[in-house]
Amino acid sequence: MNILVTGAKGFIGRNLCENLKNIREGKDKTRPSVAVEDIYEYDVDCERSALEAFCAKADFVFHLAGVNRPKDPSEFKKGNVDFSAELLEILASKKSRATVVLSSSVQATLTGRFGVSDYGLSKKECEEAFFKYAQETANDVYVYRFPNVAGKWARPNYNSAVVTFCYNVARGIPVTVNDRATVLDLLFVDDLVNEFLDFALAKKPHRCGFEGTEPVPDENGRYCYVPTTYKASLGEIYDALAAFKDFPKTLTLPDMPSGSFMKKLISTYISYLPEEGAEVKPEAKTDARGSFSELIKNPGCGQVSINVTNPGEIKGLHWHNLKWEIFTVVSGTGLIRQRQIGSDKVIETRVSGDDISMVFMLPGYAHSIENTSKSEKLVTLMYANEIFDSEKPDTFREPV
Repeated sequence: MNILVTGAKGFIGRNLCENLKNIREGKDKTRPSVAVEDIYEYDVDCERSALEAFCAKADFVFHLAGVNRPKDPSEFKKGNVDFSAELLEILASKKSRATVVLSSSVQATLTGRFGVSDYGLSKKECEEAFFKYAQETANDVYVYRFPNVAGKWARPNYNSAVVTFCYNVARGIPVTVNDRATVLDLLFVDDLVNEFLDFALAKKPHRCGFEGTEPVPDENGRYCYVPTTYKASLGEIYDALAAFKDFPKTLTLPDMPSGSFMKKLISTYISYLPEEGAEVKPEAKTDARGSFSELIKNPGCGQVSINVTNPGEIKGLHWHNLKWEIFTVVSGTGLIRQRQIGSDKVIETRVSGDDISMVFMLPGYAHSIENTSKSEKLVTLMYANEIFDSEKPDTFREPV
């Protein structure tokens, strides 16, 4: 399949093109039914002759090019309406049988505050042109209406308020939230791209009608939409980002269930970290025995730490009531000892970074770890099922 993408260098276009290349080059093996041959990337700096050549060979067209924040409102007509008409004219002149996807917006509903939107009016005019083209050519046309789209590679202060928040918070730039209660309908670009690759290309787009700005699923609907969207207030978004900005100090991650809004928001935030923000140096607590550094914490899942034991030294020598841990030696050689409180029996487990294993530290058992090497440090990755609380440490000194 030959695929033409207009607006290929834009936010959505870039995400789509790079994922199409992953399929074409065999890097993405999760979509065996999608066969991508040539990808024609068209953008504002290309010649019309290139567009004509692409239209003649394309089997599928993603029309993503457009203008949404021009300096002069008259650019909406040139960048959205006129260019869309030009694309359709070329496709018709080439007698193209390509399926065409139009990237539109919920602003085209012209509902509520969008009723006076120059952008919405221009996208509505584009939609009608594509529906007319479908009627005249009998070609498949999918008109997708998108809400606010956020994600990696968007332009701050242009594509998305969420992206602007991410960019500014990551750099300590002040963020003004005029109304914390304002709720955004959010679509993350990776969900949008998945819709294109898994459903649009298969000619099974999610169809809908609209009640105001809300899509209403309808298999015979005139429009198309991405089902995976989220609603969040500006206040909630800002608070989540501000809290995560403190990660280098707190080392605390929020809950991020699979497919959740928080997981995608934090991924978006991290994609906008400045170069110097990509490195976090946790505090190392050191003594003669070695060092101990907390790495990652989560209130519901516990914490991960790294423990370094110097040659010949022993660490631990304590027990817990409810807390349990997993020790994983990643470098060096050592001996883990455990003894149930009230018993004399000692369980010994030899561990080595050359033969990695995970060893549970049992509740109610005193435990220790000894570096049995005379020259090499023992490095242990430690997981605890709860974050250490100095007021309730559940940790009691006890020899093994």
